[in-house]
Amino acid sequence: MTTATLSETAAGARPAPPNRIFAVVRLYFVSPSTAIVVPWMILGFIFIVNLAIWAIIFSSVSSEADRADVQDGLSYSGASFYIFVYMGIVAIQAINLAFPFSQGYSVTRRDFYLGTSLAFVLLSAGYAAGLTVLSVIEDATNGWGFGGHMFTSVYFGTGPWWVRFGLFFTIFVFFLFLGMIFATVYVRWRANGMLVLSAAITVGLVALAALVTFTDSWPAVGEWFVSTGVNGVIVWTLVPTAVSAVASYFVLRRATPRS
Repeated sequence: MTTATLSETAAGARPAPPNRIFAVVRLYFVSPSTAIVVPWMILGFIFIVNLAIWAIIFSSVSSEADRADVQDGLSYSGASFYIFVYMGIVAIQAINLAFPFSQGYSVTRRDFYLGTSLAFVLLSAGYAAGLTVLSVIEDATNGWGFGGHMFTSVYFGTGPWWVRFGLFFTIFVFFLFLGMIFATVYVRWRANGMLVLSAAITVGLVALAALVTFTDSWPAVGEWFVSTGVNGVIVWTLVPTAVSAVASYFVLRRATPRS
């Protein structure tokens, strides 16, 4: 995150709207450590730890039947899930830092929103491509020689590469735009807004659970998850993603930068 891009824009003539949007996009990528370098470094460390664990497990198992059982268990690994959650945190931090600065250089809220959304889509595509490549390599090497599943777990590691890319991309945009709605609420209403939003989400989830319980609908809910499948459930996250994206725009329209 830096002031270089937008300060250069402000020093010259006022650019056309597309240029203002791409100026906001560049703002997120001109210093890539938070959004790109650090997440991949942490993911690499998690991968090395997993390799060590897999090696220890396989060295202690001698029969092929036991190794097959171990591989089945490893297919449920959630080791790479951290990076999705981390990107939601990145979205919150990035918007809180970038929004006040951008308003100081007369970037409209609409341009800031569009530029931020485009930056998040590009981040999602880049990360999805990286994880897709790693999942293909994992398949080709039989789980890095140990039958391990870090990028090809049952949650998003099945199907051809383009299906995996789509699933990875969908999860990334979900967490990034979920982070966006939290960030925009904080930018506009600060801590009080965060408390109200968190309370509303909690009450909504409890009310939904109560409705399902009182109507004896838990078997139907379980059947829906089974029939929809993992891929289908991931695709359904596009609904809250769209809601978060639209709500963020309307919240941001009246947000006021504060020191």
